[in-house]
Amino acid sequence: MITKRIIPCLDVRDGRVVKGVNFEGLRDVSAPAELARYYSENGADELVFYDITASAEGRRLFADALREVARTIFIPLTVGGGISSMEDFDRVLKCGADKVSVNTGAIRDPELVRAAARRYGDQCVVLSADVKRVDGAFRVFARGGRDDTGLEAISWIKKCVSLGAGEVVVNSIDTDGVKGGFDIEMLSAVCEAVDVPVIASGGAGCAEDFVHLFRKVPRVSAGLAASIFHFGEVEIGALKRTLDENGINVRL
Repeated sequence: MITKRIIPCLDVRDGRVVKGVNFEGLRDVSAPAELARYYSENGADELVFYDITASAEGRRLFADALREVARTIFIPLTVGGGISSMEDFDRVLKCGADKVSVNTGAIRDPELVRAAARRYGDQCVVLSADVKRVDGAFRVFARGGRDDTGLEAISWIKKCVSLGAGEVVVNSIDTDGVKGGFDIEMLSAVCEAVDVPVIASGGAGCAEDFVHLFRKVPRVSAGLAASIFHFGEVEIGALKRTLDENGINVRL
């Protein structure tokens, strides 16, 4: 049985970890390296670092904060934000990332996914899709959830996987920060469409939400969350024990 992963996410703005609701109303949480160290030492399987305003502001990702986080932790690190060229991939990997997450950059130029997969391997390229329902359809949004691209999400995700994306993070804007549970309908649709690992993001409010996620969508590889971990509402070790008690295979 494949082990399910639990992944905290650091949404970074101006060098600080922040968190909001439905991608809005951001508030300060902590210094990235301080929080990263805590998660690395307390059971997280991986860590995601997103510079959440890099694409919207048209600038490069904060390299100093990333280097400090990479030096601090001993678990795999996925990094995204402002990734729009092969040079960005190279720079982020040299700063200590294990995998690179691309979102708006892939929307602008899907061939970036193919080129990066060829150079660094599929396992290094993570497609991050910010998805929201518009008139009943799943639509892809760009620039940190600000712009409706008009792209239908499932076909977009399938295309990027065919180009070489080795993993997909599905960020449900509808459930982000609401703490009402993961977007089971959206995640089921993605898992049925692709055969690479899918990471569920957006909506976790308690340990039971992770149990529900892995039971309802068994093909989901990992659950990602931010605020419930940042504010101590759910402790990763306790969450993993709950999952284990419910017959879900995790690394204890």
